[in-house]
Amino acid sequence: MIRRLIFQEKAPLSRSIPIRFSICPFSKVPSPKDPITALLQHLSCSTQCPRPHKIAIHKRTATASFWTSATKANMSDSEPDPELLDLLRQHLQGKLNLDDEPETGVLEGAEYVCDNSIDVALDMRATKNAAAFIYDQMQQKQYSTENWAEHELHPKTKDEKTVAFIFTMDLLNFSFWSLRPEDERFTVSHRDKTWTGYWSLVASLQRALEEDIPITDPHFWQNEEDCNLESLRHVFRSCTDEEIPLLEARLACLREAGQVLYEKYDCSFINCIKAANGSAAALVNLLARDFSCFRDEFQFEGRRKPIRFLKRAQILVADIWGCFNGEDYGAFRDIDKITMFADYRVPQILATLGCIGYSPPLQALITRKETIESGSKYELQLRACSIWCVELIRREIKRNHPEAKVNAILIDFFLYDTMKMMEAQGKETMPHHRTRSIWY
Repeated sequence: MIRRLIFQEKAPLSRSIPIRFSICPFSKVPSPKDPITALLQHLSCSTQCPRPHKIAIHKRTATASFWTSATKANMSDSEPDPELLDLLRQHLQGKLNLDDEPETGVLEGAEYVCDNSIDVALDMRATKNAAAFIYDQMQQKQYSTENWAEHELHPKTKDEKTVAFIFTMDLLNFSFWSLRPEDERFTVSHRDKTWTGYWSLVASLQRALEEDIPITDPHFWQNEEDCNLESLRHVFRSCTDEEIPLLEARLACLREAGQVLYEKYDCSFINCIKAANGSAAALVNLLARDFSCFRDEFQFEGRRKPIRFLKRAQILVADIWGCFNGEDYGAFRDIDKITMFADYRVPQILATLGCIGYSPPLQALITRKETIESGSKYELQLRACSIWCVELIRREIKRNHPEAKVNAILIDFFLYDTMKMMEAQGKETMPHHRTRSIWY
């Protein structure tokens, strides 16, 4: 039985902060007088403890916990996370007020679902190996925010027009998969090349602007005479017989966004960025609060609070950060709070790498390419476990390479690009799950 101790540590703040410890039974009980020293001393018991143990410190609640494990596949072995330990130290010393900075709640919800998942499981050994592989590949390719602008379809200028383009792009950045053969699916022709998937969206927007269609202008979105299903069919015209999926839903997203921007933000997404005051988490929360088409959250059994994914809100912030290299409109002091973007591509590469595995019923659904309902238990587990898996990969990279400039955004971008490259090369991969929704 693990012994628990709860005490009050008087931090030089306006109120006492409860700090909760779960104590390894092979160590001494920490003294409430010096919790940080006690925590560090506790780690020294690892040589006498017959089972490896880990430390975790919850950023929001300043909760620290130890637990034992019979497996040797622990992501952190016996070492504390230096980032979180430093955060707790700052908090107890009164140098950090955890209530000052907003949180999206995405990571917290993902961990909860992962802890209670019965259809998706994480393989810790494979995840640890994947972290080493991803870090090596990112180093070799010098992967950074600059990779974002290198693609020929992404905007190259760094101005307000580019911000409007990115906002429009991520308003409509969802549901491109098709059950048709490769040569029959929705495809966009632009500048003597053809594009599918996400790139078909970007190519369509670029093509529309070149044809003097103001597709990135919120005033245009509100004009029912000029912006309607017929005009959008022209913007997203395909060189095959298949239309872009969910065209009516895309029009509804543009309508709502135009109305919200008009009523609250003087018809400019720039003012949303300014309202967030340099916080990525605040901008994500603003999008989820004011725009229902960004409010990607669902109820999961056993939890009162909804599980938040906020995929398109988060990737919008990440795209602005990547495009502007973390400067100007992309300067966010807390960009590392953005998680992996829970879609269908990154779970696919995580499964291909062996990091996540599926229950037989779920595996059968995915293999048969059957549609999985949005908000179902299967889908929530797939998305949440993928978020948590990428977070563990990030932590493992930072543990082994504290100097590495890596976050969940760059890992997600890298995994997505790797998945597309493997498909283009004809390499065998796990099939991706199929869910038709506006969320991804």
